[in-house]
Amino acid sequence: MAQHVLRIATVGVVLTALPCTLNAATVNNDPASTIRSALEQWRVDFNARRTEHICDLFAPDLRYDFYGAPERTYPLLCARLRHALADTTQSLGYDLKIKEIIVSGDLAIVRLTWRSTLTKSGKQETHDETGLDVFGRQPDGSWKIIRYIAYPDKD
Repeated sequence: MAQHVLRIATVGVVLTALPCTLNAATVNNDPASTIRSALEQWRVDFNARRTEHICDLFAPDLRYDFYGAPERTYPLLCARLRHALADTTQSLGYDLKIKEIIVSGDLAIVRLTWRSTLTKSGKQETHDETGLDVFGRQPDGSWKIIRYIAYPDKD
């Protein structure tokens, strides 16, 4: 009988702890946190000139629009980013301000502002670029930008 009571008590403790474990796992897998981390990692990789990771944030089916330019795709973006990082005559860095992340199912919208700082020939220029990124959950569970719109802020 004592052994039976001990089993019931053990099961009770496990069942009581289970929701806490599931909630902790849910918090650690929060899509908004994952997306925020991915954006921050991209900023770090770009600023460190890690070209091997520069396209990791973007899905292969990416389409994007930038103020005044025709629609562009993943291969063009990756080529432009790699070219910018390969130019050793300049230093280009980014800072990031996330305004909002909205997640709905396998899609997420991020309103943000990127601040670029270009240093060339001892002169420094800073520009803000406001945008809207649409993330899609990929088959492997990662979140990548599938669409974005960006435009320069008026100075």
